[in-house]
Amino acid sequence: MAPTFHETTPKALGNTAQGCRPAATLGGGSLSNLIVHLIFSTKERRPLLADVPQRAAMHRYLGAVSTQLECPVICVGGAADHVHCLARQGRTVSVAAWVKELKRVSSQWAKTQGAALREFQWQSGYGAFSVSQSLSRKVQHYVERQEDHHRKCDFQTELRRLLDAHGVAYDERYVWD
Repeated sequence: MAPTFHETTPKALGNTAQGCRPAATLGGGSLSNLIVHLIFSTKERRPLLADVPQRAAMHRYLGAVSTQLECPVICVGGAADHVHCLARQGRTVSVAAWVKELKRVSSQWAKTQGAALREFQWQSGYGAFSVSQSLSRKVQHYVERQEDHHRKCDFQTELRRLLDAHGVAYDERYVWD
């Protein structure tokens, strides 16, 4: 199993039973806890991340970039042809801008990692799914077990299942590039 990038579990905020501060003490600050499961593939689902140490390095790099974008990572995992990133979306960044920057910077980085990755590209699209706090551990476990999962199921089948489970309408002609 490939190593995954993990963050430290956040401490609860405040002293109430749910870990929330009373609104009166927040002042003008804004708080959020939007957990997002991102998925995107290499261009044409080419197995460019088949080398396990290289894949682990990509996962660490994606985690670091996401954290710099103020979208702290819970974990990053994946297989030879795609990645999953479970993270908390930052308050000031859209999902589209977040993913665009993750892909742009990591693609540039990959091209410096040796001849095998000189032509590295991500697909143009992505999947982004909201995750409730109560299910975040289950999704984290799923992301961490990608290699095992993909011994039974390919990326396209996996994505179709996720789209269906989340009620996302899609047209097969436009999902795969």
